[in-house]
Amino acid sequence: MVISLSLSFVGLSAVIIVAAMFLAKFADEIANRTGLGGSVTGLVLLAGATSLPELSVGYSAVRFAAAPDLTAGGVLGSSLVNLLILALVDLISRRPGRILTRTASAHALSATVGALLTGLILLGILVDNPLTFFRVSPANWAVIAAYTLCARLIFLDQRESAKHDAGEIAANKAQDESKPTFLATVMSVVGFLVSTVVIFVVAPPLAEKADLLAIETGLGRTFIGTLLVAAVTSLPEAVSTISAVRLGAVDMAIANIFGSNAFNMVIFATLDFATESSLLYVVSETHAITAACVLITTAVGLLSILYRAEKRLWLVEPDAALIALLVVGSLYLVYITG
Repeated sequence: MVISLSLSFVGLSAVIIVAAMFLAKFADEIANRTGLGGSVTGLVLLAGATSLPELSVGYSAVRFAAAPDLTAGGVLGSSLVNLLILALVDLISRRPGRILTRTASAHALSATVGALLTGLILLGILVDNPLTFFRVSPANWAVIAAYTLCARLIFLDQRESAKHDAGEIAANKAQDESKPTFLATVMSVVGFLVSTVVIFVVAPPLAEKADLLAIETGLGRTFIGTLLVAAVTSLPEAVSTISAVRLGAVDMAIANIFGSNAFNMVIFATLDFATESSLLYVVSETHAITAACVLITTAVGLLSILYRAEKRLWLVEPDAALIALLVVGSLYLVYITG
């Protein structure tokens, strides 16, 4: 039974991964052809696109499988895995200097917003209040308000990065003058929509398989959601981040990670509409530990991107190694407490 479930889970996960990879690819093409820069592309289009698996799987788990812990674990765990991805890419990068400091304070704002929203979710879990307004808890309303207010600040901050990328975009357009730009843009939009539909169709059975695996293996929905589902839904971020770094678009890679983490917290507010009571009220308090670990690890990442030193210790970047250790330790803590 477990082997069959595992094979089904892997197969469905592979479909979502491939669809999300194409989703990110088409989003990047749309951004380039419409004149958006690397920062805005990573923070908005790429982060939003690669966060769709968390949203679709989370909605399916809550709405159809009645598994709120699987949802909460998947969303918060995904934020941890995203930070691990950034640290590992930094560790294995052979480019001069460090990834986390190369753009310095350009993404400090988006990282801070992610930490702020995570703190609000943590508070909502700890308060343990069933009160809702229009099916949404006060903490999630605060997340919506904070994200809305911060979105403009992020846009204004990243607009300067978009201006910086304008020359590169213009050069790419000059090289492709002979190509049917309008037709290529339409094809990218169609591909984006098709990939989105695939993710939302495949996500419900994936959530069901994950829930059954949690029951059959005895590991529990909290741990399965935090590790297994989080790892699968974060693979699009991993692929897109690695690809961006290999192409030299480090700015886009960092924006993708921190932007995805901010989107993840908004997912909690979105999923409140799919539950009869407050999602933060019914989930296990173990998720408060995960949220706290996300806050601590994000703070370390924020310190790393603000600290300007470019020195490595042999082949190991100490800040990235610390982030990786914090994430691994956090997952272990969730396992022993959940």
